[in-house]
Amino acid sequence: MKLATYINDLLYRYDCVIVPDFGGFVTNKIGAKANNFTHTFTPPTKQVTFNSLLKHNDGLLANYIASAENISFEKASTAISLSVIKWQNELQSNTVQIDSLGVLSLNEEKQIIFEPNAAVNYLTESFGLDTVTSSAISRFKEQVKPLNPLPLKEERKREIPALIKYAATAAILLTLGYAGYNGYENNLQKENLANQEKAIQKKIQAATFVISNPLPTINLNVVKEVAKPFHIVAGAFQFAENAEKRVEELKAKGFDAKIIGVNKWGLTQVTFNSYASRNEATNNLYRIQKTVSKDAWLLVEKLD
Repeated sequence: MKLATYINDLLYRYDCVIVPDFGGFVTNKIGAKANNFTHTFTPPTKQVTFNSLLKHNDGLLANYIASAENISFEKASTAISLSVIKWQNELQSNTVQIDSLGVLSLNEEKQIIFEPNAAVNYLTESFGLDTVTSSAISRFKEQVKPLNPLPLKEERKREIPALIKYAATAAILLTLGYAGYNGYENNLQKENLANQEKAIQKKIQAATFVISNPLPTINLNVVKEVAKPFHIVAGAFQFAENAEKRVEELKAKGFDAKIIGVNKWGLTQVTFNSYASRNEATNNLYRIQKTVSKDAWLLVEKLD
């Protein structure tokens, strides 16, 4: 089994994939970039980093492997542990190439250093997009030549016909303005009469359709249910009555326990709580494992 293949698949769908007892691969979204020096445009991408502190099993990787390989959750967890041991042994003397993810190595302080493969883009929104190179655009400043001034005599000759033309135009405009003003007054009176008739018709219609006792307005407050795809699983039972009994026990302890359905092996699954946020679910999972049940694990439900 190639563990790196399953990690690679999950990084396209999730922002964090934890390898139990080893570390977590975390993605960060980076927007599109334009390089003014190389004249290239890079699409949005997901940059992968490694966090060696994220070691606790959240169940995501093991559940995915169990579903893909058609094996039990326990066998999937064992296979992950064997791959982790192999990586840890190889890191003592060599670097570890994790397929298309990148390269792992140890520094002088024996800390794991991860160098991601920049050629792989895990952002599905940018599928099919590649870096584009554009040729440089040269810009030229247009030089405007100054106009040659006319001699003083020629300029005066041009001013006289222009004055005559402007005077004739003004006389024509005054004549048209007077005639237009009379027409404007007539149109204004007609418009006022038409507006008065419309106002009277509106009053008649309003008086005809007035309801003395209108029905009261009813306001309905609709609360949209928030999806909670992160479930902390308390157990899976062969018999439904045992699952219902477990739900009642957990509710008595203050948990919002419930049955979330039957898994592919025909077992009825019971949860402590369900959450809308992965961070909130992970924090409560750690608390439950320390105080209530160390066998609790996180189930991530795929939403349509």
